[in-house]
Amino acid sequence: MKEIKKITALFFISLLLLLVGCEEGSNETDGKKPADVKSIAITMIAKSSANPVFESAKIGAIKTAESISEKYSKLDVTIDWQTPNNESASEQAEIIRNAVKNGTKAIIVSCSDEDTLTQAINYAVENGIAVMTFDSDAPNSKRFAFYGPDDLEMGKKIFNELAGLIDGKGKIAILGGNKMANNLQERVKGIITGAADYPDIEIVGTYYHPETETDAIAVMTEVMKLNPDLKGWAMVGSWAFFGEKLIDVIEPGKIKIVAVDALPVQLKYIEKNYVQVLLGQPTFTWGEISVKTVIDKIYFNKKVDEIIRLKIIPVTIENLGGWSRQLKSWGYKDIPEKYLEM
Repeated sequence: MKEIKKITALFFISLLLLLVGCEEGSNETDGKKPADVKSIAITMIAKSSANPVFESAKIGAIKTAESISEKYSKLDVTIDWQTPNNESASEQAEIIRNAVKNGTKAIIVSCSDEDTLTQAINYAVENGIAVMTFDSDAPNSKRFAFYGPDDLEMGKKIFNELAGLIDGKGKIAILGGNKMANNLQERVKGIITGAADYPDIEIVGTYYHPETETDAIAVMTEVMKLNPDLKGWAMVGSWAFFGEKLIDVIEPGKIKIVAVDALPVQLKYIEKNYVQVLLGQPTFTWGEISVKTVIDKIYFNKKVDEIIRLKIIPVTIENLGGWSRQLKSWGYKDIPEKYLEM
């Protein structure tokens, strides 16, 4: 009987030690990755860090990488944000080559100049690196996917919105940004295509410029001086609204303006009627969708679509509040409280 009690006691002691050991083991690994974790460093390259449109793309990429890493214990995804201070295709190409040499697993890039970037992208792919483009494509490169709008259709949308605002007649001008960017070229083409159906609307010219507030406003000022009867601006980007300077250049509502992008700094132009329509892009998803697509491709070996489209949202005074709240959810700051309460 004593022997039975002794065996029983030893059994329970052993069981207790086993449970304690399991608990201690779980505490030791809590929040840590297992030894066989796969690390995936993704290099993400936007056109310019001076352009605030890419701010939430960076936030979207980082948050998505963190979310994926938390969800899959054997996967550790990190974002290496490498973006030129000012737009430079040659600098982007150099970043791509250096990323390949430094062992990146994938590259996501918005191309400032598709011709310059095509060679760099192909170099990366030929060295076993998956490359995806966003915002501005290099369609003739070996990239496996592109995420962005249909820029030709966006150009048509810009024109149609503007045509409605000027009652289908009058002189308009196109503000074109970087002439070498594939996405902006397509938007300009879309505007011109749309205008073909409006014989009473005259396009006085397409005006390209370095993508800064100062350069955009300088171009606008000169064009309006030469064309005092100008009725509208079709803008493929919102560089002129990066700050406060445009307020001193135009009168609210006198010249109708439709432009692409609707960032926090630009919302006051809608509120005060300097700009009538901004075509907002869900820029957070540039990072979110691009990172998810890369992981699906290189880790889960899923088949992904080559072209992934994002939805454009026209922003006017009527939906300014809803758009402002959306921007806040994407990580944008400095949004006036009055817009959030609209």
